[in-house]
Amino acid sequence: MVEAMLRGWRSQQAARGLQEETIAPRERLVHRFISFTNEYPWRWGPAHVDEWTQSLTGELHLAPSTIRGYQTDLRLFSEYLCDARYGWTAVCEAEFGHGEHPVPICHEWNTIAHLNDYEGSPEARPFSRDELQHFLDYADDQVDRAVRAKRKGALAAYRDATLFKVVYGWGLRRNETAKLDLVDWGRNPAAPEFGRFGMLHVRYGKAVRGQPPRRRNVPSVMGWAVDAVSDYVENIRPRFGCEDHPALWVTERGGRVNPAEINARFVAYRDALGLTKALTPHSLRHSWVTHLTEDGVDRRFIQEAVGHRCDTSTALYTHVSGDFMNTALRRALTAAFDENRDPHPKET
Repeated sequence: MVEAMLRGWRSQQAARGLQEETIAPRERLVHRFISFTNEYPWRWGPAHVDEWTQSLTGELHLAPSTIRGYQTDLRLFSEYLCDARYGWTAVCEAEFGHGEHPVPICHEWNTIAHLNDYEGSPEARPFSRDELQHFLDYADDQVDRAVRAKRKGALAAYRDATLFKVVYGWGLRRNETAKLDLVDWGRNPAAPEFGRFGMLHVRYGKAVRGQPPRRRNVPSVMGWAVDAVSDYVENIRPRFGCEDHPALWVTERGGRVNPAEINARFVAYRDALGLTKALTPHSLRHSWVTHLTEDGVDRRFIQEAVGHRCDTSTALYTHVSGDFMNTALRRALTAAFDENRDPHPKET
């Protein structure tokens, strides 16, 4: 009966156009909830959700946004079972007797409401410009050390140094970076000086829940970053011997670099420099938004480039420096005083 319910739910989701990468994790979540409760879906009650949520919070220490996602998936399955149009209530009562049928188990009092635009750690922040320079310099130094020591790893170190420059230089997420292909680079008529690296087509942007990845184009704005990726593509990547592989970032074994490897190398460099653990690969993306804002780049341009649907999301990424704030304050005060100043002061 449970498997029949899951097959029916799968068909319902597929009919709505949802992708396999959305449907499969939801099914696994239902199986996990069954194991936790040790009960069948037609015997579930709201108290089971209360106990399960408490375990996710107290034992696993999951983030509120993660728990809310799990609750949402469970609620969707519960609503499907309770929908009279699918007939599971009648089937269960006929099969198991009166009172043995699915009931709604998720409600407003036992699920987490989405109240905030941003629910990440308050410690999360971008790199300062000095920290960023130290980090990228350290990544470059690893290449020189590997070459001088005449040991393996020089190619990988060069690749990773360039990878971090691309993450920052185009304001990318870790997963977006890992899935880049060589063909994702293109020319930008508005910036012919960058050649074939004037525009980056991000094909695996963060998706809206249940939808395919969102695509976007990110114009190149930092000439030094363009020079770095151009040198890597033309002079370093061919040495990996993966001419037929589509990936931009390839391994010495002929595969694609995955997000976990990016994170591991980032953590190694960050910790070696003694930087705060609040800095993550995503901090490089925050830094791109922040530094362009400080440099006076139009907010709408930044919003489109990072793939935010609304400006409030971009604003949450922005952590402008004190110098920038003081400069902006002085500009505003100067304009205000000039506006209020009498253009024809009386002589005393």
